[in-house]
Amino acid sequence: MTHQINIYTIGFTKKSAQQFFETLTKNGIKRVIDARLNNNSQLAGFTKKADFEYFLNKITNIEYVHLLELAPTQEILDTYKKNGGDWQTYERQFLSLMQQRAIEKQFSPDTFDSGCVLCSEPTAKNCHRRLIVEYLQQKWNNINIQHL
Repeated sequence: MTHQINIYTIGFTKKSAQQFFETLTKNGIKRVIDARLNNNSQLAGFTKKADFEYFLNKITNIEYVHLLELAPTQEILDTYKKNGGDWQTYERQFLSLMQQRAIEKQFSPDTFDSGCVLCSEPTAKNCHRRLIVEYLQQKWNNINIQHL
């Protein structure tokens, strides 16, 4: 029998650094999996790539990985964010992209076990991090998802 894989998701928007890092620590997160296409924006605040990797290591001893294979393309993102696209279209395009990339074959479940998929949206409802973990859950079956 395969063991249960626990995958978490979190968005950094509308959280203080204290809330964010304490939430990760309290939930026993071993690795933050950055699923953002752009992680160097000034809007990223304390999660700007170089600073964020340092903070994770020094404050929480959590590993940081940036997996661009989990990010939407700029075109999909722009259609949704800049051109007033609807969520259903974004969801369909993004899930199609995950299938094309076959992310379930590119990564081992161990990469995600006790890992936390990071994006910017405050909740998982309209965020691609939810789509990623639900997609993997369908492919791998033995996944428990918790949105932080």
